[in-house]
Amino acid sequence: MITSMNTTSTPITAAEAMALEDKYGAHNYHPLPVVLERGQGVFVWDVNNKQYYDFLSAYSAVNQGHCHPSIINALMEQSQRLTLSSRAFYNDSLGVYEKYITQLFGYDKVLPMNTGVEGGETAIKLARRWGYAVKGIEDNKAKIIFAEGNFWGRTLAAISSSTDPSSYAKFGPFMPGFELIPYNDLVALEEKLKDFNVAAFMVEPIQGEAGVIVPDEGYLTSVRNLCTQYNVLLIADEVQTGLCRTGKMLACDHENVRADILVLGKALSGGVLPVAAVLCDDYIMLNIKPGEHGSTYGGNPLACKVAIAALEVLVNDDLAANAEKLGAQLRAELNLIKEQSKTITHVRGKGLLNAIVIKETHGKTAWNLCEILAKNGLLAKPTHEHIIRLAPPLVINESQLLECVDIIRKSVTEFEAQL
Repeated sequence: MITSMNTTSTPITAAEAMALEDKYGAHNYHPLPVVLERGQGVFVWDVNNKQYYDFLSAYSAVNQGHCHPSIINALMEQSQRLTLSSRAFYNDSLGVYEKYITQLFGYDKVLPMNTGVEGGETAIKLARRWGYAVKGIEDNKAKIIFAEGNFWGRTLAAISSSTDPSSYAKFGPFMPGFELIPYNDLVALEEKLKDFNVAAFMVEPIQGEAGVIVPDEGYLTSVRNLCTQYNVLLIADEVQTGLCRTGKMLACDHENVRADILVLGKALSGGVLPVAAVLCDDYIMLNIKPGEHGSTYGGNPLACKVAIAALEVLVNDDLAANAEKLGAQLRAELNLIKEQSKTITHVRGKGLLNAIVIKETHGKTAWNLCEILAKNGLLAKPTHEHIIRLAPPLVINESQLLECVDIIRKSVTEFEAQL
């Protein structure tokens, strides 16, 4: 029997919110014990009105800062007109958005989807279809190559390319036609590309979930050249690294590399609602015909207007330049902290996508340091137990950044005093 409940009563406490999630929600996440209720710019506040710097940015979904007024205004205006028409009909927003985003990134066509993982799946479908229709691969023999340590979601296809047991263990059988090579290994890549059945190589320009792994300079250029040489499509997964996060509009732009298929998501909506996009040229995109791929919500009018606003903020406010400048300053400051630290072993990153590596000592891990950071007013989250990503919204200014450096320095000192 369905029963209703009053959801407009007195404000919820932190303990109540966490208890409700524990009782009624799936246990597929392990959040830090902070209950957030609002955000603005680089800040978020919990239900006790404590203010924090957000150094996760919803995994780079809020590059433009929380609740950017231009994006919220676009959301509010369109939400009162038309939110969803499905693709059974035309709407007055989709074509405008398609023109804007394709011209901005320099591709013939865009296929709109909702989430980053849907974007990845779409890119693979496009590459397989191109492999059969254009390259001439025998039916059901197409292969997609991935780099070890990749992360593009947790659908069955995504985990079929994963090397992380927490993603794939006891979820098989897995997608056929996926093969792995070490990241940042051009020799291994070329050996795989010699196989005529390889349709595409899908790669993150910088591996985010793996711990902000930055490849050697020139790696992406060589990848581009090898894919061209062997007639293999290069799929750039820029869901996390794109949209100004690394100091360029795309991380591939650091080496002036143009992917055959570009996957975008996360900050494409500024964190307001799920929006993803797959961009490529006609010779790839037009191999898929009506009815062969789609999404009820993909290309909905609300998402289109929000995405245009989100992209305009990135461009008009030159957030790439801010990420480039302040990212270099952040790494310099973090390296100074590392020099005095007993537990920080590495600092790495590009733009405002950075990480510190923590040496486990006496059972203390990156999680424990993140708890101290939160106590001191900065939110970050570990990945792989010993790595902390540091990725604030790109609207952060220098004085705010330096205040965050002081919080990190203080927190590391407190953390090491406990060892």
